[in-house]
Formats: sequence, C-alpha cells, structure tokens
Amino acid sequence: MSISLQKGQKVNLSKDNAGLSKIMIGLGWDEVQRKKRGLFAPKPQEIDCDASALLLSDGKVRRKEDLVFFGNLRHDSGAVLHMGDNLTGAGDGDDEQIAVDLSMIPAQYDRIVIVVNIYQAVERRQHFGMIQNAFIRLVDGRNNNEMCKYNLTEDYSGMTAMIFGEVYRYNGEWKFNAIGQGTNDRSVGELANRYV
Repeated sequence: MSISLQKGQKVNLSKDNAGLSKIMIGLGWDEVQRKKRGLFAPKPQEIDCDASALLLSDGKVRRKEDLVFFGNLRHDSGAVLHMGDNLTGAGDGDDEQIAVDLSMIPAQYDRIVIVVNIYQAVERRQHFGMIQNAFIRLVDGRNNNEMCKYNLTEDYSGMTAMIFGEVYRYNGEWKFNAIGQGTNDRSVGELANRYV
C-alpha cells in the first residue's frame, strides 16, 4: 500500500520492503491551462521540465559525472539511469523516470537528491506557478508497486526549479525525504552548486 507523504515527511524504504534493491522514481506535472489571448498573439511555449538526480557524498556533489540528467543519462557506476527527457509533460502518469539500483550505489554516496528545473525558464518567462499536479513517487522495481508518493501542493509562483525529494542511506537503510523546496536556479548546474 502506497504512503501519501506530506512536505518534510520521511519514510524508511528498507524497513517496509525487505530485500528492496531496485526502485523507479517517477516525476509528473501538468501545465496550468492558460487563457487564450488575441487571435494574432504568439502561442505560448510549452513548459519543458527536466528531472535530474544528484549523487552526493557526505552531502556534497564531488564531480560533474555525479549529475544524472538529459545530458548524462547514466551514472558511471550503472546504479542510476535517467529514462529520457519528456519535452512537454503532456499525458497522464510519470512524465520522467529515474531508475535506481540501490544495491549498486557505491559506498561513498549517501544521498540522491531529485530535482526538476524548467528549461529556459527565465527566457520563456515560465515558473512553477504555471505547473499543477506535480508529484514524485517511488515504485518497487520488483513488482511495480508504488511505495510512496508526495504531491506538491504549495504555490510555487516565481520559482524556476524545485528540489522534490531525496533518497538517502542512514545506518545501512534506505529512506526517502519529501522536500518540496522551490528555488530560482536556472539549470541543473545551478541546482548542483547548492551541494558543493
């Protein structure tokens, strides 16, 4: 049974799912319907949200190869795999997915932070206030059962990026923390700089 999380809530993934090794992190969002403007007004550009995983060692990103995103789909350990970039967020279900094999995460990494930024948000005058129904969910890779889900319900107007949550190792067990923190970062690189 899936646990519905609130902002800041933590859940122990290992305790409730014995033998858990592979998880799928699904992220989704929908664009808020915009009002039609004049007949000759330019059509607004679709919002392109990009999900990324930052692998941290002692709370820090140590090297650029520890960023898994549309420009680097696979971590060199093979433990984290980005399933590809969705350019519009259209449709139901997960818009982007990141597969994680917890058993393959090298020992020096203790945290995987999941972030989303809007591609060219400043240039396109877009922000997370134009997004609705945003969520992050964790699925057990053995049986495709959803373990937990966090729906981001706050108003994130003006925010161009979001720290959705983190999977972290504590006392040999894997846990998940629902963060839901909006930022004004313009790219995955700026988000990563928060952890250097």
